[in-house]
Amino acid sequence: MPDSRLSPSGLALAVSAYGLWGFLPIYFLLLDPSTPIEIVAWRIVLSLVFCALLLAVTRAFRPFAALLRDRRIMGLSALAGVLIAINWIVYVYGSTNGFVVEAALGYFINPIVSIALGVIFLRERLRVGQWVAVGISVLAVLVLAVGYGQPPYISLALAFSFGFYGYIKNRMGGRVSAVAGLTLETAWLVPVAVVALVVVQLTSGITLGTSGVGNAVLLSLAGIVTAVPLLLFAGATRRLPLSVMGFIQYFAPLIQFVFGVAVLLEPMPLERWIGFALVWLALVVLSTEAVVHRRRAMRERRAVAAETGPIETV
Repeated sequence: MPDSRLSPSGLALAVSAYGLWGFLPIYFLLLDPSTPIEIVAWRIVLSLVFCALLLAVTRAFRPFAALLRDRRIMGLSALAGVLIAINWIVYVYGSTNGFVVEAALGYFINPIVSIALGVIFLRERLRVGQWVAVGISVLAVLVLAVGYGQPPYISLALAFSFGFYGYIKNRMGGRVSAVAGLTLETAWLVPVAVVALVVVQLTSGITLGTSGVGNAVLLSLAGIVTAVPLLLFAGATRRLPLSVMGFIQYFAPLIQFVFGVAVLLEPMPLERWIGFALVWLALVVLSTEAVVHRRRAMRERRAVAAETGPIETV
């Protein structure tokens, strides 16, 4: 369990992870003229190669091999692979087609989706503040639907695919490390990725090696770009309280939002600003409620400990 105190190394790891995730749209835009399908296909293949190298370097093949004999883990990892592939395809499409702001919205509302999934599938009971945050988020989506002229499909697809992905990862338990999990997920997806690359080659042509040195170098780094933030995130979660990680997770979509509005000049009419303001209000309510609840629980534990007192030994 993470230490309740703030770890400088944990903060550095968390900020680095979410910072890298925040700048992913820039990376994907630099991969032009590669299509989203080709980018995701190379991302899957090269992530598997990179993870296999990490397993070899860290001598973690033996515990990884044990996972291969667990049917439950294998089934869950296959489902997680499908969900993360959907998430990657939608995110790359949004990043390369002028929907960076809408993609950022997906990760702003992801915590609310995760709470809703906990209620539906884990029978978790929400506190009043959490219900208020969920209600505000639903109102925000309705306002944004009016602003976009349709529901924010990219945002909802990202939020729900990543929300379900997190739920599946939670069901897999602590036996599966970040590297082992990504290795299993990409291994399931590699056959599909290879077929996708063949289709791309037969239709528009693969860009890796044919669109300049810059494109080739950046595209060949897709595995590292995918795995490194995940490893940083895994290290941070072992060093920081969950409440702190909850605050830092908004760092990535905030960077994406600023990049989309200030650099790419994506349109932000009044109704979209109102919708985003409602989402941010929901996150403030959710985060504040989490901090208050945690502090109250800590005070109660201290009070119980004080009443119990030290146990005397003979």
